[in-house]
Amino acid sequence: MPQDKYSAVWVSNSSINDFVTCPRLYFLRNVYKDPDTKHKINIINPSLALGQTVHEVLEGLSVLPAEMRLKDSLPDKYNTAWEKVTGKLGGFRDAQEEEAVKERGEKMLKRVIDNPAPLLNKAIKIKQELPNYYLSTDENIILCGRIDWLEYITADDSVHIIDFKTGKYDERSDSLQLPIYSLLVKNCQSKKVSKASYWYLDRNDEPTEVEPPSSEDAYNKVFALAKKVKQARLEGSYACRKGGCRDCRPFEAILKKEAEFVGVGGYGQDMYILK
Repeated sequence: MPQDKYSAVWVSNSSINDFVTCPRLYFLRNVYKDPDTKHKINIINPSLALGQTVHEVLEGLSVLPAEMRLKDSLPDKYNTAWEKVTGKLGGFRDAQEEEAVKERGEKMLKRVIDNPAPLLNKAIKIKQELPNYYLSTDENIILCGRIDWLEYITADDSVHIIDFKTGKYDERSDSLQLPIYSLLVKNCQSKKVSKASYWYLDRNDEPTEVEPPSSEDAYNKVFALAKKVKQARLEGSYACRKGGCRDCRPFEAILKKEAEFVGVGGYGQDMYILK
């Protein structure tokens, strides 16, 4: 099949997870567009607002020379980024809830300031704004995603994938995140992957190393699910397996005009909170 990025099926860690969780959720968050605004839709909540803001501050450091990364105040950058999610923009019910969540983020950044080691080494930046490559040219499927941090390991000319975690729970052992990141790193830049870690910023002073998946295992897992996503799109088959579950029902509320529009998010999505 000729390569055509406009007709290709694009998949990512978040979209595949949506599909595995509930096909209807996948449709409402990744395919459906509001007929009036022509935008996709999403729901903002405090956890999403926190993760978005902390990631914005930390990922922005990778483009700076190592010696400049902590020269400017991270708390000041955080306060500036927080303006994008304050109040209803972040799904907060009241000022007390917002203050508590914001304070969690401040503590995460203080942890990084006190334990900056991985971020003070040379970092590799993938040149694509949204890293992507053809997972399969025959199936016309493209895999895409943004990697939080790539630490350069000088000893063996390799890279260390670091994923910042702002949630309270460990990543599941069967998560597709590292397999997908490993595939993207392998195909979107020239260095081999020698390490992979999750940095649980809420509680750990340093990244927690995990075993990187083999390229073959990663590809097989991701490609198998990506083909199911493509098949669902070809058939227009997105029914919830439970006839309406806790994951898709909040998005159905948007279609029923039972949610409140609060603004347009960073990816051009119409953002809502549940009434």
